[in-house]
Amino acid sequence: MAITAGIISLGCSKNRVDSELILGHLREAGFRITSDESQAEVIIVNTCGFIEPAKEESIGTILEMAQYKTAGKCKLLVVSGCLSQRYPDELRDEIPEVDIFWGVKDQAGLVKAISTAVGVAYSSCGEPRLITTPSYSAYLRIADGCDNRCTYCAIPLIRGGRVSVPMEKLIKEAEELAESGVRELTVIAQDTSAYGSDIYGKPMLSELLRRLCKIEKLHWIRVLYTYPNTVDEELIDTIVSEPKLVNYIDMPIQHIDPDMLNAMNRHGSAEHIRHIIEYIRDKAPDFILRTTVITGFPGETEEQFVRLTDFLRTHSFDRLGAFAYSREDDTPAADMPNQVDEAVKRRRLDEVMALQQGISLAYNRKRIGTVAETIIEQVSGDIAYGRTYAEAPEVDGTIMFSLKNKELKPGDFTMVRITGAGPYDMEGEEL
Repeated sequence: MAITAGIISLGCSKNRVDSELILGHLREAGFRITSDESQAEVIIVNTCGFIEPAKEESIGTILEMAQYKTAGKCKLLVVSGCLSQRYPDELRDEIPEVDIFWGVKDQAGLVKAISTAVGVAYSSCGEPRLITTPSYSAYLRIADGCDNRCTYCAIPLIRGGRVSVPMEKLIKEAEELAESGVRELTVIAQDTSAYGSDIYGKPMLSELLRRLCKIEKLHWIRVLYTYPNTVDEELIDTIVSEPKLVNYIDMPIQHIDPDMLNAMNRHGSAEHIRHIIEYIRDKAPDFILRTTVITGFPGETEEQFVRLTDFLRTHSFDRLGAFAYSREDDTPAADMPNQVDEAVKRRRLDEVMALQQGISLAYNRKRIGTVAETIIEQVSGDIAYGRTYAEAPEVDGTIMFSLKNKELKPGDFTMVRITGAGPYDMEGEEL
């Protein structure tokens, strides 16, 4: 009888891809996959270790899963991913219930180690992947690791420098995803806009996107996690000109004050950030801009914080995520002087989020009365939930709308008129 295995995937979409590769290898090795931890004989926790709250969530999940070694059927508890890559010895000492610790590389090797531990022979035959997103939507990870070396970020310590996936391999993977029923493809990496610099000598994201657009069965292609200094006019022109590329880009800026950007070791300049935002707004007024900012970075003064909030008012983003600075081990920023008090970090974070709530609400209200193509994600009687081009999967809001065509199902596209708007979610009616 096949051994039952399950995985809990924490953190970002890049980590989700690792989990999907692990699941693909498990299935190839003959394991039976379950989402019920109480029934799993092998439990894998694929951890996140990016910032302190993510570490705490990972450790809490590991301890929760460890209970199934006595209260469930678990015979083998495995911890993989960023936290395990970064703190293997500390975790081994603190959580002896874990049988295998693994890092972020070599998913086939991990499954071989699991197979050996439970007495199953396994030899990998490639890079199988078991998609965990809805069947119509998937992520395409085009690179792993990062070369930017921002002073607050531990990702290069965990995943190393950027390693881009060759374009031909990505096209083949995207074609296979499309053949399997994927209609929406979300392009991801730690730094998507620098894609290819390490293997082609220059950024090649625009070329990759143009080639992806030629895959007939793909309907929407979206780009996340770009880096401002390599977001240029060519990339924006490519997105605007290609019908399959949705007018949406995620461009974390982190700050706008030049001294803060320098202290963060953010490449590029505040002037370029302003220029590219203005270029986007002029090129395509309906373009959706998403960003991320950090509050309370070491040395951030009240004047610098006000400069950030003023900028968010004058060069506003449709979507914004914000984080209070997290002091991460072995990063340059952790040893910087003038660490900001936690209460000040939180107060500034709350101010940014309150400001953005009003901005997002204003943007969404402007959409009332417009009609947009919408992908259906859930159907409940006469009500459906979905997303337009303006909402990325998992990170943005949804649109609840009355459904007239009862034959429509998740993964189908339909036209919806927006009738109501909140800061995050919308309401509408199918035409």
